Amino acid sequence: MVDLRFLGKFTKGDSKKMKRYISLYIDVAPKTFEEMQRNLENEDWEQLRINAHSLKPQSDFMGISALKNTLVKIEEAVKEEKFDDINKYFTLAKSISIDSTNSLKNILIELK
Repeated sequence: MVDLRFLGKFTKGDSKKMKRYISLYIDVAPKTFEEMQRNLENEDWEQLRINAHSLKPQSDFMGISALKNTLVKIEEAVKEEKFDDINKYFTLAKSISIDSTNSLKNILIELK
């Protein structure tokens, strides 16, 4: 679910830098999902698309490809006005994010 090879290369294996980037993701992702939930409730599709788009590079950076791919599906569903699919993709993306955040928290503990 989480593949930190890219982050490892980017930080040249510096565990302090890796911890900082992982911590940033752990802080930002839940807040973004809260915003996306509000966007759904308010049917603010364009803002939902923007929030999904903003989280894509962060999920990619953390090596969470399943989340990145689901965020792309949210963007596409908004663009194509397939509103019935958006809730399904949002629920899946949030679940992936929760699971991967838990994995990242464990990785933080293991990093020295």
